[in-house]
Amino acid sequence: MWVTINDAKLYVEVLGEPGLPVLIAHHGGGGIGSFHEPKATFGPLSDIFQVVVFDARGCGVSEGIPPYSHEQWAADVEGLRQWMGVEQIVVAGGSYGGFIAMEYAVAYPDRVKAMILRDTSADASNFETLKENARNQTRVELNWDNFDRYWSGQIYDDEDLKARWAELIPLYDFNYDPVASAKAVEAGFYRHESHNWCFVHNTPNYDLTGKLPDLQVPTLVTVGRTDWVTPVSSAEKIANLLPNSQLVIFEKSGHSPQREEPELFQKTMREFLAPIMQS
Repeated sequence: MWVTINDAKLYVEVLGEPGLPVLIAHHGGGGIGSFHEPKATFGPLSDIFQVVVFDARGCGVSEGIPPYSHEQWAADVEGLRQWMGVEQIVVAGGSYGGFIAMEYAVAYPDRVKAMILRDTSADASNFETLKENARNQTRVELNWDNFDRYWSGQIYDDEDLKARWAELIPLYDFNYDPVASAKAVEAGFYRHESHNWCFVHNTPNYDLTGKLPDLQVPTLVTVGRTDWVTPVSSAEKIANLLPNSQLVIFEKSGHSPQREEPELFQKTMREFLAPIMQS
């Protein structure tokens, strides 16, 4: 369905029966993300939650009205909470969506009952190790000019973004499957304006390390053992900063344990959520 949130038309899906607690999940990827990823990840929880998934402004098929800032994206999550008519939510996000989940919890702490994070970072320090990690891999030979353009927000158009993502996607999984990766590239959405905004305007100033220790919200922090973009050290930093957190490392996953070890990931989420939802 289409919902206007803060003057932008967003594509939104709500899974689960009315009256259940609400979980709002933000997709990752900035300009390459869409609701399909959190729908696959959190949709199975629709027996115990109303799960809200959506394309953020400037992403997927939603309207592209800037700014594509962390503040605006977090405000859009708040707008969705108000639209759902509930006082508190579980907020969730993986990768870049984890940035927004934490930004939301910092900006609206009284509205968050719990938080679920996957393969993300509390600041921009993970971007300092990207190139070294990419150079140390042996799966594919990378074009370093293209690599630098991608991570500095110098993408020309949507087709350029798709082509650059196709070069990088082999680095993400624990086990690289060229056929599956190519299929994922073709199934994706590419919005270069919001992608560029992420890396020109957002990440250079992204740092929540001084604010997370004040959050008392129960938080599940998950990460794949071989994640090259938001590595285990990033997850450990988040877990160390948040006073009420639980860290789980998925030993046979890269950047996407929700897809690479799905049964264990679902079990981990339910075990984390059970005592919180009973309180």
